[in-house]
Amino acid sequence: MAFDVIIIGSGLAGLAAALELAPHRRVALVSKGALRSGASQHAQGGIAAPLGPGDSVAAHLRDTLEAGAGLCDANAARAIIDQACAAIGWLQAQGVAFSTEGAHLHLTREGGHGQRRIAHAADATGRAIIAALVARVEQQPAITVLARHCAIDLLLSGAPGSRCHGVRLLDLDRGLRRDIAAAQVVIATGGAGQVYASTTAPPSATGDGIAIAARAGARVANLAFTQFHPTGLHHPRADGFLISEAVRGEGGRLCLPDGSRFMPAHDPRAELAPRDIVARAIHAEMQRHALDCVHLDIRHQPRDFLLAHFPLIHGRCLALGLDIATTPIPVAPTAHYTCGGIATDTDGRSSVPGLYAVGEAACTGLHGANRLASNSLLECVVTGRAAARDILASPLATPSGAAMATAVAPAHAAPADAAAMAACVARQRQALRASMSRDAGIVRSDASLRRAADHIRALRRALEAHDPADDGLALLELRNLALVADLIVGDAQARRESRGAHFNQDWPDRAEAAPGQAAPP
Repeated sequence: MAFDVIIIGSGLAGLAAALELAPHRRVALVSKGALRSGASQHAQGGIAAPLGPGDSVAAHLRDTLEAGAGLCDANAARAIIDQACAAIGWLQAQGVAFSTEGAHLHLTREGGHGQRRIAHAADATGRAIIAALVARVEQQPAITVLARHCAIDLLLSGAPGSRCHGVRLLDLDRGLRRDIAAAQVVIATGGAGQVYASTTAPPSATGDGIAIAARAGARVANLAFTQFHPTGLHHPRADGFLISEAVRGEGGRLCLPDGSRFMPAHDPRAELAPRDIVARAIHAEMQRHALDCVHLDIRHQPRDFLLAHFPLIHGRCLALGLDIATTPIPVAPTAHYTCGGIATDTDGRSSVPGLYAVGEAACTGLHGANRLASNSLLECVVTGRAAARDILASPLATPSGAAMATAVAPAHAAPADAAAMAACVARQRQALRASMSRDAGIVRSDASLRRAADHIRALRRALEAHDPADDGLALLELRNLALVADLIVGDAQARRESRGAHFNQDWPDRAEAAPGQAAPP
């Protein structure tokens, strides 16, 4: 079995890259779970593009730069937004059915946007997109799906930073290691939401791609900036369910339990301020009033409207005993998006030759210190396709490395105390997530970041005694989470200011000159 390109991750960015490559290259699409198990599947709001009357690339760019709090790469942002309308057209050509209003796409508005520019499929946009693209992938003979395989590390021609020529995988069903060679490797593994105790990200979002790239010597950037979505559903059985930004775009108001609004006192844009501002405002009100959550009130909209625009949210809340047509929705901020990642240009090229990164795993400079709502799916489509086109522009190369075919090696036998080991790993993961939420979350301080760093340092020392691949997926994920947590805290400690999604109580003001992200490779 030989491949020209290996794509690690099967969300929107990975699927877009695979479909662009498939007519011309043999592609391995590696997925830690099933094809529909990633974070893209859960995206509700939509994809931003300047499609409406009076809208423009310049206006969309202006809102993006404003949300990014002075840390966006304006040239990268412009290059991606220039492709936004084409990205919508490409998705439609793949069979994605967006919501319409008459003969036109129905566009909604979300926080930070100056006007309606969010194309969506009701409130389940990610599900509609992934279903269409997976159906296309399954029709492509040149794409081999390696489901239930997890990347252990990248294969390099020499020391960290040297050419990448493949991936070492763990076959989760058979307990085997596989070394697979390819001329190019594309990381599309998404973010690291699971580094926090409360997150909208699925359990698989353990920062694997960022971690394996960092171990391979790739530059990373802006990892201090984890975006907390303001309105995660607050319920014991919510399981990370998100109340879309579009609910506020359609007039939803944030209130205290007594029904009083508070956002106008925090920002003139009120509920439509960028996410970092709304999340910190909710956090402040919860602290001030000793609350576990606040309320999002959309009761002014008739039930027919809610069923038409938010069927998923309406149904999920109703299943939990919450009728959003008659009852305010309990919400609280929750970790949502990794704004930083593997430093790349807008074609996905990292600092390691042969290694690309796309989607949430990458840091192109589009998002800066805080992502504008619905720019994430846009970036997935644009950079996934751009990386594929860049690969196709290179001569078709024979993969270098020890083996062209798949090399298989048995993992070591599970230890006799496997159950005890699993329980220990689960406790350590829970403790790491609690530490990060408490000490490196929405609001930080120098002291809290030191506590987080001490916790991470002790955990990483303990992990050095184990070969994670020998002990299965849980320990492998914990190793990756610990490394990404270390990178997040290290970047946060280096910043003597507050900006976007990074707020340090000891440095509450924005520095005149922004500490720059790592230079694109």
